Amino acid sequence: MGYELAIGDRSYSSWSLRGWLLFAKGGIAVTTRSGRLYCDDFTRLLDAFAPARLVPALRLPSGLVIGETLAIAETLAERHPEAGLWPADPEARAVARWLASEMHAGFGALRTHCPMNLRVSYEECTPPEAVLDDLARIEALWAMAQAEFGAEGPWLFGARCSVADIFFAPVAARIAGYNLPVGASAQAYVNTWLADTDFRAWRAEGAEEGPDQPFYKRDWPIRPWPDPLA
Repeated sequence: MGYELAIGDRSYSSWSLRGWLLFAKGGIAVTTRSGRLYCDDFTRLLDAFAPARLVPALRLPSGLVIGETLAIAETLAERHPEAGLWPADPEARAVARWLASEMHAGFGALRTHCPMNLRVSYEECTPPEAVLDDLARIEALWAMAQAEFGAEGPWLFGARCSVADIFFAPVAARIAGYNLPVGASAQAYVNTWLADTDFRAWRAEGAEEGPDQPFYKRDWPIRPWPDPLA
């Protein structure tokens, strides 16, 4: 038996996106088991991955279930060092772990005002001051990482996408989806994700998963989804 990953709706479940990208970017084979949020289907999925309580949840080949995305990331990095999920340089790796941890624990205002929705992009969403503060902190972290370690490529730590990038992928999606105000450097990083083959494949699959989830609907003017490759 190989790896099995439990995920929610691809269009809405930001942590599921992170979990799946760990496999996609690491070149690690995985079978996904999905369940629609807010229905019995999702409850059945979690029951099958108990004692995990949230998605993503990972069943190892041994049958052991691992919850929490940071734990999944560290488990895969340990088992598959060839995947290069963390930067090879020790200082870059330390900063990448800092960024991933801060993303895992913080930015509640952004998460609440702008839940990930890969099916729509709004012209504006009137972000309150707390959301703007979150964006400023995110931009500062991105700029710091790229200035110190990112000279060789478009990702935060250079040419290779790392766990830190993966943890910020849904933030890039929120900036695109809610047309949030960021500077040119941050927008370029967002566009890196919008053009990424794995991200685009995930978003396309999500568009085919059934009707929109009413919980995520917002009464704001809609614009086309931004596409840097168009």
